[in-house]
Amino acid sequence: MISIPQAPSNQQIKLKALEIGFHKVGIAKVENTDLEVSHLQEWLNKGYQAEMAWMNNLKRQDIRALMPEVKSIICVALNYYTPHQRPNSPEYAKISRYAWGRDYHKVMDKKLKALNNWLQTYPDVRSRYACDTAPIQDKVWAKKAGIGWIAKNGNVIAREYGSWLFLGEILTNLDLTPDIPHTEHCGSCTRCLDACPTGAFAQPFVVDANRCIAYHTIENRAEKLPEAISANLQGWVAGCDICQDVCPWNQRFAKETDIVEFQPYPENIAPKLTDLAEISNDEWNRRFTASALRRIKPQMLRRNAKANLSTATQTND
Repeated sequence: MISIPQAPSNQQIKLKALEIGFHKVGIAKVENTDLEVSHLQEWLNKGYQAEMAWMNNLKRQDIRALMPEVKSIICVALNYYTPHQRPNSPEYAKISRYAWGRDYHKVMDKKLKALNNWLQTYPDVRSRYACDTAPIQDKVWAKKAGIGWIAKNGNVIAREYGSWLFLGEILTNLDLTPDIPHTEHCGSCTRCLDACPTGAFAQPFVVDANRCIAYHTIENRAEKLPEAISANLQGWVAGCDICQDVCPWNQRFAKETDIVEFQPYPENIAPKLTDLAEISNDEWNRRFTASALRRIKPQMLRRNAKANLSTATQTND
């Protein structure tokens, strides 16, 4: 009689994840996270989350609130880097590299679903997956799973890819052997901290969203941006890659992704600020179909572009 395996092994899970197309996979054990909870609560207490009220979701502090029977977290990462460069001219708007191509949620979800469905072919396996769709400290778990380390700019850096990574997780009741948590390798480097034009780093490893260009261009719904932000946008209208662009790990180890969907839509690499400042709702809908940029509503995109143009005009005067 042929015996049927009751659960997949670590090696089988990792091989399957790589077969599906993930670039990195690691496993973390759900255990004491008091230190991470303490750091998160301190960050919240100082108001560094700005208007992102969802960061204060109590489920973010206890993974078992999402899945009471969870014992392990399978962490995965996708490299999204493409070597295209933005024009070095003030007439062009800058869009963060993560949003150049197809919405990463759609790409990641498809692969996570495939891995999750495969897991559930085993008897008694329970699991659920997430990619920015649940209150999970994804960077913390990625570090615990050995994917990479949390850098001074708050991003996860992997030796093989730098910080150009999308993260995802599968929570499961499987009691898997955890990988060794990644150690930190930023050393004495402060290039990311020094390069930020708005001083968004309260200290190394701590981002204050109130002073972050990425936060304000993507999440801030106000009619007008704060003066300290608008005066220092440097062309950014959707996110900001400054702290990643100057990172030595990215400059040395970034490699082009093999995921076709992450290749840029031509209009996203070098749009003109004047065009975005007047973009219609219909044109916004046409240009940003299946794009992560849909989070930035047309009135916000117009606001961001106009703020850049206003600063340029004042500078010329």
